[in-house]
Order: sequence, then structure tokens, then C-alpha cells
Amino acid sequence: MSPPQLRYEVADGVATITLDRPDRLNAFTPVMAGELGRAAAAADADEAVRAVVVTGAGRAFCAGADLGAGSGTFADRGRAEGPPVQGTVDGVARDWGGVASLPFAALRKPVIAAVNGPAVGIGATMVLPMDVRIAAESARFGFVFARRGITPEAASSWFLPRVVGISQAMEWVATGRVFGAAEALRGRLVSRVVPDADLLPTALELAHEIADNTSGVAVAAARQMLWSMLGASSPWDAHRVESRALAELGSGPDAAEGVAAFLAKRPAEFRAPLGSGAVAGVPRWPLPPDDVTS
Repeated sequence: MSPPQLRYEVADGVATITLDRPDRLNAFTPVMAGELGRAAAAADADEAVRAVVVTGAGRAFCAGADLGAGSGTFADRGRAEGPPVQGTVDGVARDWGGVASLPFAALRKPVIAAVNGPAVGIGATMVLPMDVRIAAESARFGFVFARRGITPEAASSWFLPRVVGISQAMEWVATGRVFGAAEALRGRLVSRVVPDADLLPTALELAHEIADNTSGVAVAAARQMLWSMLGASSPWDAHRVESRALAELGSGPDAAEGVAAFLAKRPAEFRAPLGSGAVAGVPRWPLPPDDVTS
């Protein structure tokens, strides 16, 4: 059995997921894909977790797919290191990047990526479903797939144009070049760039601001609403979902507590559990289509 390839720690309402193959620059494997999916599911199920931070051990975030298998790496998708198949989609084996990234899209807790060094290939695409991306000054990004003779993965052909716009997305994907944190900030791939030493404290400070001051059920509903509305055809779709969510949350305990705390000029103590399934009438997203097996 392979040793664990990430660390999962929970403290004060924040789950920290650390990619933990520093000797390989946290290069991605099918084992890591499965562990990331399980870590996302664990954070989602734990009522004590209010926000998630994802970072890398050592001097890299994730240097891309582990190319230890040589020229056959992408022919067999490295299956020798993990389960023979992680389900199928449309009759073919599922992409390991999507296996790792889509559980973060489905999370009901906000996810903050703290990109502490090179984030190339899957290292760049896995952070796209995360809500906030903060980069260290030393971070470098690259959607290098065309330079390896393959296409983007991890559902990034859906996420990347929505995060940065189609023109910027196509420039980075078509050139496959590696670029620095400053360009990532200009292109809106990250929301801010901070000195290396400040990266994890900055990410944790944001996570604790969420955990300490907001209603978990309200944030969960809002996260699902904002992401799912990126594919909506009309603002009326948003109006329909928001009306239902407001009706349900407005009569709930956290809304009453939020108003009472504001009027009393005291910190709110939100306690409504997330439970399972839909939050305030907002469907869990993304739901797998009928052609996906696990």
C-alpha cells in the first residue's frame, strides 16, 4: 500500500489539506486523486468544518502529473499506482483530474487555495473549482497540456473560461507557457499575491473570518447558488432559486440569531446544521450525469 500523499487536519473550524509529496514537488498520482476526493467528502460531512484551505508541502504546490512512468504516463493514466479504473464517463475511464477536482466543486464549504510554489498542469487545474485562490510571490502557473500532446483535464475546460474569461483562458492553454504570480493576478486567476512567508497565515485568516462570523448554512447555500448560476440561461433562474432559499433560511434559526445578535451588538452564535442533501432548496451541485459510473 502506498503511503498517504496528503495531510488532512482540522482546527478551529478550518480543515487544512496539504499535498504531501515534497520530494516529488507534490506531483499528482491516482492515489492522490482518490485521497483528495475523500478529503473533500470528509470536510463536507464534518459539521465542525466551516472552511477548507488547500496547500502544498515544501517548495511546490503541485508540479503536475507524476511523469515517472515515462512516455507511457498518459497512455495508461498511471493506473499502476492506483485502482485500475475510477469509474467511467461516456464509456471511457474517467480522468483522474476530474476525480480529484469535482468533489471540491460539490463541497458546501468555501475552499481557499494557498498556492505556495509551482502549480503546473493538474496543479493549476485542480484549484479552479476552489472559491478563492491566493498565490505566494514565488508561485508559478502553467496550463502546459498542449506542450505534452494532451488536452486540459479536471473539468478545466468548463471552469477556466468562467474564472478568467475565454480570451485569457485560450491564451494560456494554447501557448502552454508557464507564468508567474503577477500575470496570474492580472488575469484574475488569483485574487491576491502575498509574500511567501505570509501565504498560509493569509489563507487561514480568511478561513477563520468565514468560520467565526458567518452562518454555515447561509454560506453553503450561497456557494452552491453562485457556482450553479454560472450555467443558468436567465436571471429568472437565479430569482427562482434565491426566492426559495430566502424563504427557507429566513424562517430558520440562523436568520433569527443573526438579527438578534446585530440588534444586541454582540457576536452571533450560528448553530443551524447543514445536514445532508440540498441546502435551503438549492440542489447539490454538480450532480453527475447518467453516463457517469463509479
